[in-house]
Amino acid sequence: MEDTLILKNLTKVYSIGSLLFRSKITAVDDVSFSLKRAEIFTLAGESGCGKSTTAKMILGFEEPTSGDIIFEGNSIQWWKKRKKDFLRKVQAVFQNPFESFNPLLTVDDIFFETVMNYGLANSRNEAEKLIDEKLQLVGLKFEDINGRYQSELSGGQLQRASIARSLLSNPSLLIADEPVSMVDASLRMSIVNLFAKLRDQLGVSVIYITHDLATAYYVSDRIAIMFRGNIVETGPVDKVLIDPKHPYTQLLRESIPDPDPEKKWSREITVSDTEYEEYLKEGCKFAGRCPYVKEICRREKPDDVLVDGVLVKCHIYKK
Repeated sequence: MEDTLILKNLTKVYSIGSLLFRSKITAVDDVSFSLKRAEIFTLAGESGCGKSTTAKMILGFEEPTSGDIIFEGNSIQWWKKRKKDFLRKVQAVFQNPFESFNPLLTVDDIFFETVMNYGLANSRNEAEKLIDEKLQLVGLKFEDINGRYQSELSGGQLQRASIARSLLSNPSLLIADEPVSMVDASLRMSIVNLFAKLRDQLGVSVIYITHDLATAYYVSDRIAIMFRGNIVETGPVDKVLIDPKHPYTQLLRESIPDPDPEKKWSREITVSDTEYEEYLKEGCKFAGRCPYVKEICRREKPDDVLVDGVLVKCHIYKK
């Protein structure tokens, strides 16, 4: 099966500090993965690990420092000359649905505007039928949004509407960046189920970005665990989360004793100020916290090693 999306050695470096004292932070470091048609691929990890920056580069919001993005067989540079076609095929669902809709416009007006911008219908009646069709896919109807402002809808309804709007152009790829983190817990799984429905019924590929391993386990086909810009472990979700190989993934896994969709991480794992200096050094970026650290870990970046069908970036498995 042909890959929908391929990332090759994608890197993003930011300069920080004053003009005299500038440092460089590698937010995304040599990231490579592929996404197949009708697959849900999850990028998971703590806040600031590079998940959202990776998504922004795919969407064209950020320019990669190096590396390439291949979508449906063509480089992102090729797609930049066909931006409207790219945006029809690649849509995003963001964390806060209230920021996705202009509060001064009714929700239905925003839908009609999207239909018009992409030339998806020849009349208002045709546009309304299309909008209603997409809303029904997410459990809503046109009457639910007609004449209503975003403030008149619940967070769950608005996030469903956001997903429906992203489907108007029949995209082949959805990028969902923390799409349930601001939704009531009782609605979380119903929205996650929507992505599985879109995969199964419409053949849509989904990049699901989250720090919530429970929903990732529930909905993903494959998962990549990110830490400080690196993907440290990639593979089928059951193998990665049930029997993690990388010490960092093991740490995350311990936060949820059982893969229960109702449970969340018991604590937020963040990069502490004391580890910032080590972030800038060579070697494995997890060396400062790893219980299995070796001398080589502090000197050399680990390569990806295939272990039981899972790619692991760790010196432990190097033969």
